[in-house]
Amino acid sequence: MTPEGRVKKLVDVVLERVTTVLERYDMELYIHKPVPTGYGKRNTLDFHLCLAGHLIVIECKAPGEWLTPMQRHTCRTLYRAGATIFIVSTPEGVAALERWFETNGSRYLAP
Repeated sequence: MTPEGRVKKLVDVVLERVTTVLERYDMELYIHKPVPTGYGKRNTLDFHLCLAGHLIVIECKAPGEWLTPMQRHTCRTLYRAGATIFIVSTPEGVAALERWFETNGSRYLAP
């Protein structure tokens, strides 16, 4: 497995936990993981999530790597549109993602 693949696997584990918690509240986390092909956009990021109308996007990188110029442009555009963006390349980044859901996820739960 590639270093980036290991990071994606850690993110998958976090999202599975979040999904399990949300199911208790009869809520759903939409998760889309685009598969790039020769016909798709080259600037597509790894995870597209939607939680109660809020867009969350995650790009996974191998430790030490950074976004391509097209990915930076996509992140900037999404951020300006109100999305929450995570660029994750280490276990600490995965932990930060998990903390975000613990801290901010509850605001999206139904009253």
